[in-house]
Amino acid sequence: MIFVILGTHELPFTRLLNEVERLKKEGFIEDEIIVQNGNTPFKSGYMELRPFVTFEQMDQLFDEARLIITHAGTGSVITGLKKKKKVIAAPRLEKYGEHNDDHQLQLTESFTEQGHILNWGEGDNLLELIHESETFEPKPFQSKQEQMFSVIKNFIDQ
Repeated sequence: MIFVILGTHELPFTRLLNEVERLKKEGFIEDEIIVQNGNTPFKSGYMELRPFVTFEQMDQLFDEARLIITHAGTGSVITGLKKKKKVIAAPRLEKYGEHNDDHQLQLTESFTEQGHILNWGEGDNLLELIHESETFEPKPFQSKQEQMFSVIKNFIDQ
């Protein structure tokens, strides 16, 4: 299953859904697709849409997915990485009315450079990224907060 996440931002992100649906409709994607579409109105005969889900449902969907395709929100990307999932992040762009600014570009550029995720940047081919994800081995991610807890725990244990 491919889990597509748009988050809860009030602005729509149809650009990503249009491309995922096109790939499914044309037979390039065979997997079941479940979409957490939040405030993005969309109708599809090819994907299961769930506007909002509980924390427990979200956790289960992450666990069941073989691939995460997500807006580049910090929470969604980091959750995917912590669950050791392959993540394709798609930054919402201000020029398309998908966000108030382009801060998601910074996250995708940084995490892509570090080898944690694949980035669906403007002009990139999503199908090629999906194929690349099959052999992509993301570098392990550890948040700075987790590193700090580890240092403190090791100090206390000594």
